[in-house]
Amino acid sequence: MLGCVIHGQGDLRVDELPPPPVGPGQALVAVRYGGVCGSDLHYWRHGGVGDFRLREPLVLGHEVVGTVLSYGGASGPGPGGPPPGAAVAVHPATPCGVCPECVDGRRNVCRDTRYLGSAARLPHVQGGFAADIAVPAEQLRALPPGLGPRRAALAEPLSVALHAVRRAGSVAGRHVLVTGAGPIGCLVVAAAKAAGAARVTVTDLLPRALEYAAAAGADVLVRADDPADAGWPPEVDTAVEASGVAAGLDTCLRLVRRGGVVVQLGMLPPGRSPFAGNLVVSREIELRGAFRFDTEFDDALALLAAEPRFDALISAVVPLREAESAFALAADRSRSCKVLLDLEA
Repeated sequence: MLGCVIHGQGDLRVDELPPPPVGPGQALVAVRYGGVCGSDLHYWRHGGVGDFRLREPLVLGHEVVGTVLSYGGASGPGPGGPPPGAAVAVHPATPCGVCPECVDGRRNVCRDTRYLGSAARLPHVQGGFAADIAVPAEQLRALPPGLGPRRAALAEPLSVALHAVRRAGSVAGRHVLVTGAGPIGCLVVAAAKAAGAARVTVTDLLPRALEYAAAAGADVLVRADDPADAGWPPEVDTAVEASGVAAGLDTCLRLVRRGGVVVQLGMLPPGRSPFAGNLVVSREIELRGAFRFDTEFDDALALLAAEPRFDALISAVVPLREAESAFALAADRSRSCKVLLDLEA
C-alpha cells in the first residue's frame, strides 16, 4: 500500500508500505481523506515541530477519516462501536490514563501520550496518511447522520479550536480577537461563534486568508500589517493567538481589556519568545495555553454535521500520489486554507 512518509527536512516521499498488523483491541481502517496540518508542514519544511525533531522516517497525518475494515483478535467493535463498513473519524490521541494529568482529567497534556504522526517519542508514532492504518478501536467515532467524510476530515483541527475557545472561558456575548487566519484560526472563528461570541475580529497579513475567515463567520477583518486599518478595535474581551508568532501574542496582550483572557494556541518557535509581560502584570491579564484537545472531538463531529459552512474552508483535495504538491499548496496561504489528501484517488 502507499503512504506519505517524511524522511528528513524537505524529503517527503510516497512510499510502498507493508500492511499494518492489527492486534487485539485494534481496528483496521481504510483511510479516505487526511487533512494536511501545520505540524505536517513543519516536519516537511524544518524537520521537526517545536522541540519534536525527526529521528527516523515518519508516516505523517493525524486528521483522518475512513471506513472500518475489521477488528483484531476476537474483540470486535465493542458495545456501541462502529461495525465493519462504518464511516469513521479517528481520534488521534492515545493518552496513558495513569499519569497525574490523565488522573486530573487533562488527558490532552498527558506526559506519555501517543499521537498519530508525531515524532515526540522514539520510536515515532506512525500517522494516518496511508491506505490502511491500525488504531485502537476506542479511538473510532462513527460519523453522525448527514456528515460525509470530506467535511468530517475537519474534526481534528476543529477540536483544537473548540478546546482553545473553552480554555478562554465563556465567550457568550463577548468580543473575541483571533490573530492568524490560517486553518486553525478560521476554525477558532467558527468555534467562537458557535459558543455565542457577539463579535469576532480576525487579523492576518494575507487578504485571501481573511476571506476564509469571513467564510467561517468573522465579523471584522483586519490587515495585521496596516496600523491604520479601520477595523482595529480599541479593546476586546478575549483574544486567541492562532498565528504562532510573537507579534501575534503582542497584539493580543495590547488589545485585550484589563482582566481579560489571552489564549496562546499557535505553536511558537522553539526557544525563547519575547512578549509584553509587563501588561500581564499591570492589567491582570490571564495568559493561558491551549494544546490539542480531548472530549471536544465528539462535539466537533456534531458541529460539522450541523453546519455546512465548513465546506468553504476546504480549498483543495489532492491525490496521495501528488502529496508533495499538496504540501506546497497547503504551505501557500495566499492560495489555500485546508488541503486534503485523497487516499483513494
